[in-house]
Amino acid sequence: MVGGSPNDHRRGKAALYLLLCLLLGGLPHWLPQGTWRWVLSLSAGLIGAYALRTVGLGAKAVQTDPPSQQPPTAGVDVVVAARDEEAVIGRLVERLTALRWPQSLLRIWIIDDGSEDRTAERLVELQQRHPQLQVVRRSRQAGGGKSAALNEVLQRLQGRWMLVLDADADMGPDLLERLIPYAEAGGWAAVQLRKAEVNSDQNWLTRAQAMEMAFDAVVQEGRLAQGGVVELRGNGQLLRRDAVQTAGGFNEATITDDLDLSFRLLLAGLPIGVLWNPPICEEAVPTLPALWRQRQRWAEGGLQRYLDYGPQLLSNRLNGTQKLDLIVYFLLQYVLPIVAIVDGAAAVLTASRPFFWPFSLVAVALTLSGMVAGCRRTSEGPALPPASPGNLVLGIIHMLHWFVVIPWVTLKMALLPKKLVWAKTAHGELMSSPTNCSEYDLATQVLNCTPEDERIIASEGGGV
Repeated sequence: MVGGSPNDHRRGKAALYLLLCLLLGGLPHWLPQGTWRWVLSLSAGLIGAYALRTVGLGAKAVQTDPPSQQPPTAGVDVVVAARDEEAVIGRLVERLTALRWPQSLLRIWIIDDGSEDRTAERLVELQQRHPQLQVVRRSRQAGGGKSAALNEVLQRLQGRWMLVLDADADMGPDLLERLIPYAEAGGWAAVQLRKAEVNSDQNWLTRAQAMEMAFDAVVQEGRLAQGGVVELRGNGQLLRRDAVQTAGGFNEATITDDLDLSFRLLLAGLPIGVLWNPPICEEAVPTLPALWRQRQRWAEGGLQRYLDYGPQLLSNRLNGTQKLDLIVYFLLQYVLPIVAIVDGAAAVLTASRPFFWPFSLVAVALTLSGMVAGCRRTSEGPALPPASPGNLVLGIIHMLHWFVVIPWVTLKMALLPKKLVWAKTAHGELMSSPTNCSEYDLATQVLNCTPEDERIIASEGGGV
């Protein structure tokens, strides 16, 4: 188990980081402007060239399944940390027990992390039907969040691989048959599956998130192709158990165990791969308040890791390409949103032109090209939204929320003490429309429900 920096120490770092961003965005308006504009325009051009090359490489990525392997010999532990998930836990267990993998090599672990609904009762019923299901129970006050829940079960695992899923995850029965050979052939310490939103057609917000996840997967593939850094995304992450133990387990002083583990694997020289097909399917949040809560957590956890591991990331533990990749995406993800807001405010106060608009243009170009590339890829699972002009405009507008979330979260981190809590995303009934991963012929995206599928779905409270 790894402990992060004390929260008050992070608070001081966040305050210093915020101050530097404020100075970077504001000072150019009160200094001689000619040189500044040239320097910033040149910098934006170089960063843009790197970022767009990333998308180009991701768009060209061709996935080939490894050649046929010998019968499976690797043990796999599927691990799910669940809190108040009675709406989806039954369906999840049915999907997991349908995975094609030797029963002697597959164990399913559900960590009931202090649920106060009927999750515990549902798990008792499911254990009676599925002997390979292992249930670990923690009290609501146990502390440490999801990382502590994962650490508690980590010491009990025996398989070579650990597949971490969220309670709303869905997948095809051939997932392990394709994922494990890919991971073994590539020599990966971890592999992140593309995340596909099963309810992308529910409303404009879920459609935008489906495009965002496709964009993210394309960028991840591109970063990997040019020797950059791939990040874990929590749901659908396959981890080699010995690699996690080498990295020290899951950090209980962070709110995003996946992002934190990504950096610790990176620093340990343990490579992470990414897989476009098959995807791991999940539910996009359908409302703006839910999105706001979720993205605040993602933003805080993402920035926390830079504050915790910054000096190590700049050390000789990483090569030059990895450092360049981290700098480019740190600037675009975490610096630009704050600096752009300050730059705009200073431009109004001084009646001058903004300085950092070329960087914002780079961010828009990166998003547009990534969404086009992602939505046009051959994709298994739920169909991706078409890359139409209307959808692309929607995608850009959606991504602007980061220009609000990042400054707000950074301000909170700098000014307010932090109490670590597990702020889970609520999961609902995904089967209100037939978009579930398991219902698709994963090679053709053709709906393919059998009568037995319909019986299982109906028993879990959905409909076909």
